[in-house]
Amino acid sequence: MTEVICHRGYSSRYPENTMLAFQKAVETQADGMELDVHLTRDGEVVVMHDELVDRTTDGTGFVKDYTWAELRRLDASGPFRGKVRPQRVPALKEYLEFIAPTNFKTNIELKTETFDYNGIEEKVWNLVQAFGLEDRVLFSSFHAQSLLRLKEIAPAAPCGLLNKDKLPHAGRVIRDFGFEAYHPLYLRLRPSVIRDLKEHGIQINTYTVNGHGSLTYLLAWDVHSVITNYPERAIALRRLMQGKTALTNPKNVVK
Repeated sequence: MTEVICHRGYSSRYPENTMLAFQKAVETQADGMELDVHLTRDGEVVVMHDELVDRTTDGTGFVKDYTWAELRRLDASGPFRGKVRPQRVPALKEYLEFIAPTNFKTNIELKTETFDYNGIEEKVWNLVQAFGLEDRVLFSSFHAQSLLRLKEIAPAAPCGLLNKDKLPHAGRVIRDFGFEAYHPLYLRLRPSVIRDLKEHGIQINTYTVNGHGSLTYLLAWDVHSVITNYPERAIALRRLMQGKTALTNPKNVVK
């Protein structure tokens, strides 16, 4: 069964990558969370998507140029400012402490494709270990070298390469990297690509799947997970499709 992963928390209804968005995501019947991490100037692992704070906070400039204390003073409500109480940029450890008692899985994206933060992989892995979440966390990045560094630190840590472009022979490429998963833009998942990845035993976690048609298509193909801003939509479609499958399964026909 395809898993439903909340993209940056419940980001269609609440400020992305904030504790409010994460709390509301857990209240759905989704299976997990996707979030993004950077390093502050003083080495704190923080949750934010962009390298710049401008889009999602009332500040300006790069995350890497802020100390943790400075970043915490910003309002991270973004486009929801005035509609929700002021939100703060969370530290990864704050999120992990919150998610640990739940059964939610977490996809941590290492945002190292623009700034190759020194030591971020080890810092993130140590935090995951500290909360005993090694078996519930998957790591992803657009930067293959970052994932390879993580594999050197933690060979068993599951990793997925993110990619928004076409990747010929994707199954073989991901397998040869030694990664367990591939995280393509959903528009790249034609049937031949899905078959190739499945034949190579590669987990397919695709982003950002919001439309009814795209969700239906990918649920029908039984990809490992869809990463979406609209978990309620994906959950409802999954439930509907499971019901139809149950009704048409000969094993369920009463004789």
